Amino acid sequence: MEPLTNSSHSHSRQPQPPPVTQQGLDTVVGQCGTPTIRMQLWALRNVFIVFLIPLVLLPLPVVVNDPKTDCAYVILVMAVFWVTEAVPIAATSLIPIFLFPMMGLLSARTVSATYVNDTSVMCFGSLILAVAIETWGLHRRIALRILVFVGAEPRRLMAGLMAVTWFLSVWISNTATTAMMTPIVLTILQQLKTSGHGGQDKDKDIEQSSNSYELATIAPDNDPGKPAEGDVECKERTAAAQRSPSSPTSEDETLHLRMSKALSLSICFAANIGGIAGLTGTGSNVVLKGQTDIIFANNNVTSPVTFSAWLVYGAPLSLLVLILLWFWMQIYMLRCRCCGTFSNQTATRRVNDALKEELKKLGPISFPQWCTMLFFGLLTVLWVTRDFGNFGGWGRIFKPKFASDSTPAIFISFLLFICPADPPFCFRKQNDVGEPTFRPLLTWKDVQEKMAWSLYLLFGAGFSLAKASQESGLSDWIGEKLQVLAELNPYLTMLILCYIVSFATQFMSNVALATLIMPIMAQMAINIGFSPLFFMFPVTVATSFSFMLPIATPPNAIVFSYGTVGVADMAISGLVMNIISVPVIVLATATWGNAFFDLEILPSGFVKGPTAISHLNASISNTTT
Repeated sequence: MEPLTNSSHSHSRQPQPPPVTQQGLDTVVGQCGTPTIRMQLWALRNVFIVFLIPLVLLPLPVVVNDPKTDCAYVILVMAVFWVTEAVPIAATSLIPIFLFPMMGLLSARTVSATYVNDTSVMCFGSLILAVAIETWGLHRRIALRILVFVGAEPRRLMAGLMAVTWFLSVWISNTATTAMMTPIVLTILQQLKTSGHGGQDKDKDIEQSSNSYELATIAPDNDPGKPAEGDVECKERTAAAQRSPSSPTSEDETLHLRMSKALSLSICFAANIGGIAGLTGTGSNVVLKGQTDIIFANNNVTSPVTFSAWLVYGAPLSLLVLILLWFWMQIYMLRCRCCGTFSNQTATRRVNDALKEELKKLGPISFPQWCTMLFFGLLTVLWVTRDFGNFGGWGRIFKPKFASDSTPAIFISFLLFICPADPPFCFRKQNDVGEPTFRPLLTWKDVQEKMAWSLYLLFGAGFSLAKASQESGLSDWIGEKLQVLAELNPYLTMLILCYIVSFATQFMSNVALATLIMPIMAQMAINIGFSPLFFMFPVTVATSFSFMLPIATPPNAIVFSYGTVGVADMAISGLVMNIISVPVIVLATATWGNAFFDLEILPSGFVKGPTAISHLNASISNTTT
């Protein structure tokens, strides 16, 4: 019923206002086409609080210049953030980790130890950035862009898939990388299968579906249910296909099956290999970092293991193993052949079109993706430039040993919670006149849902086991029992240990194995007068060579779950990868690893007692000779 508008009845029946709808609200938002200044400022109130409160209180530590005042400044800033909830409460709790070292109140290691430890905090910061990358789909865009660039020629396609997986697994978890790459591989395989069968060109279009992750059964050109009358060969082929749907019935189908296995194995193997390159790429590397910090600190020696230093050792080693994997997949799975289904132009065109279509679905790169890439690049630069050894680094701006790799990791992670995910209104389209809201790049809910929280419990248990092993003398006892290996050449001993670890890691957790064996490796190296890192580095890398079994690592299990790869395929190809990769570890340790870290020299802080001194003198004399 329409409201009465006659003025004579206005005293008894007032017209009711229409209900407020979203359309009406958008009209009231701003008659000039944009929200009012007051509404824009109110939407960004949390950003203003985060930036203005530290500036308003800044005279307190600057003028007084007293440690007590500096501490009060941090407390006041955090109190305001907690009360106003301008930043999530849990994110505000991270402020002391980077602000105390910057102000010279406590070292990063001391602060981190009050939470967990410095290494776990560094890993936590890197994983928060990884959550942001996954939240905004940046990793999928990077993968598709590179694959479109390398093209669909089989060898280049395999190299592109491996390179993308390797690169992403350096920064985000191997499991997330494999889970993201596997559907892309299956989409490519579907196009290759459709364009196959003797290289014949099929003009019939097929329906693309990005949510379909199961391989369709390969069927012959003729309808298997209606073979030509008198065609005995066709009947036999049909019967064989019905008895074993997955068995190849032609050379092209055999090649397709091999290509499917090769690409699938390349993904999970490259994810495991990629974790070697970065210090935060895999849990084993993080355990190494934590163990070296403890061992070197107990002997009043600064640990040389930093993010940039590990890149010198791990990145070239990881690349060499990746190249070996590419050659091995060509030899074993494809028999060095790329013909039939995989060499015709139809297959290449369909794969390229499929990749471009998937990339097109993502649309243009968004504002939050640009911001995430910016923070990703900034964190990488800060990690690499913190400490260049004798050549300096930004870490020397602060007090010696106060800043560590956890400082920039947590600082950048903190910025993700306050950087807006929506562009400023001056950069928006004219028709975007909705009510302004503030959504940061990351919310704490995103972190809660995607963070691997159990990893930190594993780290804590590992550090406790290592501490107990050292305090109880278990590490020394096992090191003495393994002293029989000291009679061999040190690098031969290294080769044996790496092979043992690389096979043991097929049946147990990489992180758990690294945690248990690191103190023993350090003691063995010290016993022969070498740096503790001499055995710790190669053995840590060997724990990541989980190539043989689906249960060895989550990437293997993900690929195996799709049914393309069998246990025998993974076991045979993984066995050869283990055999040929371990010598690369020894080569890397003996060459650029020894040259950069002086692995054959025991640091002076580890010299304790006449036995250690004799080992050191023997090492010096051998070096001089």
